[in-house]
Amino acid sequence: MDGRAQEWFDAGRYFRWQDLEIFHAEFGDPDAPLVALVHGFPTSSIDWYDVAPRLAVQRRVCVLDFPGFGFSDKPRDRPYTLVQDVDLLAYYLGEVIGADQGAVVAHDRGDSVALQFAARCDAGEAAFDIVHLVLSNGNMFLPLSNLTDFQRLVLHDDTARSVLDVVTPEGLAAGMGTTTFTPPRSSEDPAIAALAQTFAYNDGVAVVHDTIQYLVERSENEEQWLSSLSGSAIPTTLLWGLCDTVSPPRVATYIWDTYVSTKPSTNELWFLPYANHYLQHDDPEGFVEVVTRVLDGRSPVAPGALSAEPRAPILVDRSRPELRSAADVLAGP
Repeated sequence: MDGRAQEWFDAGRYFRWQDLEIFHAEFGDPDAPLVALVHGFPTSSIDWYDVAPRLAVQRRVCVLDFPGFGFSDKPRDRPYTLVQDVDLLAYYLGEVIGADQGAVVAHDRGDSVALQFAARCDAGEAAFDIVHLVLSNGNMFLPLSNLTDFQRLVLHDDTARSVLDVVTPEGLAAGMGTTTFTPPRSSEDPAIAALAQTFAYNDGVAVVHDTIQYLVERSENEEQWLSSLSGSAIPTTLLWGLCDTVSPPRVATYIWDTYVSTKPSTNELWFLPYANHYLQHDDPEGFVEVVTRVLDGRSPVAPGALSAEPRAPILVDRSRPELRSAADVLAGP
């Protein structure tokens, strides 16, 4: 390995969970408020390469690679489930780093892990207090998603092996660089080269069919998980890259309107106008700006862009106890 991948690997270490070696890393002051960053599919904690050091200026930041991803073990013919990863996240936060409260910031597949973890915390089934939940660019409502042909092919038993037999780590990373980053990135880009190296580590391509089964698990439980969110008192922010075609903005607006806009606590919907699916790569400054503002309670009172700059993050909406009626809107002062 070299470049970003080697640097990220050198920053971390391992702990044992069940029969697996799990990679994790910490940044910042260990006594500062905690932020746990939860990665998506098919990538790993290296997605937070540009975000973690920026957040760590004022916070303790922790990341881990779930089994089957990044620098963690990737055994074949093993179930890779969201429920298992919720168990792991709870163990990691409580037993490995000794934390009992903090913010959880998730992306893509990690949104589903974070939703279940939040439900457990609300129910008293996990000894952790989530002070804020940030969900970004994840297909949390599959009917509005745009799965790629590659995702559908590797999902199904009858097509997965023939596809994955010819996919290389470099090819997988290059395809993502051209479709899920804005502007598109070549295989020589440091972030794309790092993805290729993490895919190659422990032969990650070989377990892609297994790890993508989370979509089936998601489809069977998404209504329950989103309904749990709608009743949660955990402050929640949806933060979305507008250029995403896989988890398009309509996913965010549907979840906001249906489950978040009138739920308890302070909740917000933000867009990053020039970011794609991997918004933490495309606009790390904007990503950190929004996360820092919501954690510090410094969000604008009224919706709008933070500045006149075209790339400025946009606060789209804030929650309210209930929607006003049309008559209330039209009533005189």
